[in-house]
Amino acid sequence: MFRRVIAILKKEFKELLRDPLYLSFALVVPVVIIILMGYGLILDVKNIPVSFIDYDKTKLSREYRDSFTNSEYFKLHRLIDSYRDAEELIKSGECRIVIVIPPDFSRKLYSGNSTQVQVLIDGSFPMRAEVMKGYVSAINNQFNEKILKESMSQIKFPISVEMRAWYNPTLESKNFILPGELVTTLMFYSVLLASLIIVREKESGSIFNLYCSPVKPWEVVFGKAIPYISVSFITYLIIFILTIALFKTKFIGSFLFLTFSTILYLFCTVGVGVLISVAAKTQITAMLIAFIGTIIPSFIYSGYFSPTTAMSKTGQLISKIIPASYFMDIVRGVYLKGIGIENYVTDLISLSLYAAVVYTLAIIFFRKRIG
Repeated sequence: MFRRVIAILKKEFKELLRDPLYLSFALVVPVVIIILMGYGLILDVKNIPVSFIDYDKTKLSREYRDSFTNSEYFKLHRLIDSYRDAEELIKSGECRIVIVIPPDFSRKLYSGNSTQVQVLIDGSFPMRAEVMKGYVSAINNQFNEKILKESMSQIKFPISVEMRAWYNPTLESKNFILPGELVTTLMFYSVLLASLIIVREKESGSIFNLYCSPVKPWEVVFGKAIPYISVSFITYLIIFILTIALFKTKFIGSFLFLTFSTILYLFCTVGVGVLISVAAKTQITAMLIAFIGTIIPSFIYSGYFSPTTAMSKTGQLISKIIPASYFMDIVRGVYLKGIGIENYVTDLISLSLYAAVVYTLAIIFFRKRIG
């Protein structure tokens, strides 16, 4: 009996060792997941870029500004002069919050009257916006206590805060989640489908028909990729219709620009899948690579949960090599802010370069297989 068990054990160990890539993934995957999650899954809301419109420009208004920037929660982005500047900063994502100090700020406080400060918050990240509102209230209350101690005012709350969330005033989570779901779904779905294109034929042996045919490597790569780009594009249309018609997600941008960006994005994601399929020897290995290389990064490093600027330097570096991070900015900008192509030229160029690199590598690796 034990001899038969030992015989089976030997056979299975030989099967494992026959595919070193699969074995290495089986051992390395847990470590990689922990590292990726550790660097990318940042739930702390700190170092939020804040700008000020200080119409008062007095010693007291400077102290009020410093009460925010001296905390660990906010970092000064810059001082600006108008609401137009504030709109541009929040719209572009450079700044997440703008605090407007009125021109009679210090005069009212020194005369014992109350005053009101306006706070403009980027509502495209609802959970972070709620946290920012809490931070602003806490810091404002601390400054109020300081004023009361110094007897500048006998009013219980000398400084009140009026908060307004731009681009998602009600802070509805669906306006944040569903555009992000479109990005992440098209990432791992497209890659997973395409990652089995060629490796499936390797396992069945039909790939040798291509190796022996006069077809060129680039013809194989694009011939395999384009049908899956088409299928993924139909998936995009279905998801878009569901977000708008079924879930009533806010959408104020250009559908044509979003569609153009999506096609470019799908070339990238399907290209990644084809590259994996060319490199892998078995379908299970291809799926493991697709899982580690796309599903986890697309959720953690794309800006799905929090802006990439809030990540560590390592996390920001990883986000630069993930196409979802470029497309996430475009999708949320189009959905919630109505931003057009002029603001995303850099992201579109990055996606184009990404696609060029991925397909070039796939063609090179396929040529080596033929050779």
